[in-house]
Amino acid sequence: MRTAMVEEGSTLLRRMEICVAEAEKRSGKNAVSMQETFTVYLIETRPMDAVAEGRNPAPDSLWRRYSEFELLRNYLIVTYPYIVVPPLPEKRAEFVWHKLSADNMDPDFVERRRVGLENFLLRVASHPVLSNDKILYHFLTEEHGWKEVVYETGFQAKADSRLRALSATFRVRNPDKVADRLYGVYKVHGNYGRVFSEWSAIEKEMGDGLQSAGHHMDAYAASIDDILEEEEHYADQLKEYLSYAEALRAVCRKHELAQFELEMASQDLISKKQQREELATGIVRTFSFKGMTNKLFGQEAPEQREAKLKLLEELITEGEETVKEKTVECEEHVERAWVDMQRFKEQKDKDLREALINYAVMQISMCKKGIQVWSNAKECFLKM
Repeated sequence: MRTAMVEEGSTLLRRMEICVAEAEKRSGKNAVSMQETFTVYLIETRPMDAVAEGRNPAPDSLWRRYSEFELLRNYLIVTYPYIVVPPLPEKRAEFVWHKLSADNMDPDFVERRRVGLENFLLRVASHPVLSNDKILYHFLTEEHGWKEVVYETGFQAKADSRLRALSATFRVRNPDKVADRLYGVYKVHGNYGRVFSEWSAIEKEMGDGLQSAGHHMDAYAASIDDILEEEEHYADQLKEYLSYAEALRAVCRKHELAQFELEMASQDLISKKQQREELATGIVRTFSFKGMTNKLFGQEAPEQREAKLKLLEELITEGEETVKEKTVECEEHVERAWVDMQRFKEQKDKDLREALINYAVMQISMCKKGIQVWSNAKECFLKM
């Protein structure tokens, strides 16, 4: 598999099974020789033809840090500015629910990030263009020397400083209010359970009924952790598409930058043509310091004028070529970006539709469970 050639016209995911199998905490020295603790992720790959033939060879595996995933994505963004590059999961816990820790080394957070990194690789490996990139193949199959191969592409030099200055990662800053309210509802039921249990201790005839109702409330309140874990799964799916907003903006910013460069090149060409006309006719159409000095001290010598005209002709020819190149660049970017945005829209509609339907089913199930709890409580009260 390591020597396999990447075929055009088919996605990598059709030829290779990919998964991020596990995460592991490690310690080591960073670039400034300071001790640090970090997490690495085990990527396993296996050729699909072996799986299809019923063979089950041991997967090839290698470890990657989160920063290496970031490097891969940055390379893809710069190399394919017309593509909506899939987002990475958040590097730090931006918001947490009551049961989750804000610690980046927390096992629950690391597991969520492992799932997110696997999802990133699967999305990239199933993309009709990104999946055939050789750097992606190196990332998945070559543990050592991968970074050097990336930097040799010179992708960093291609990243325009103005584009980087405009770039800002989109992050969800507000905690999930739905989860907070849900948590509150379940804890209210926990309070009901405690009140009914304490009340049952001082009641003779109603004691058994109150205690039974309290047990139902306690069981319902205790199920909050499992429900929040399921909510968390759907929230991560929705957060992925919130993060896609940054990728969409990057594509649009690249078009704006290309359009700006085209306009600047066009204005520069118009200016040089005007200078040529003024030099050739001797008629200055716009006020300039140079035009004023010519009037005061006389025109330039014919030889000087000819030399300047020749230079302007060369600059105009170069300018016309630049305008043509920038025009083609703009048109190609729009055409390619439109194709990929249509692909992204189909993917988004399908994914969000499925996620929202499943979320609705989960909410219906939760409501049915709540109805059942209160029906059971009602039966307990009727028996008092």
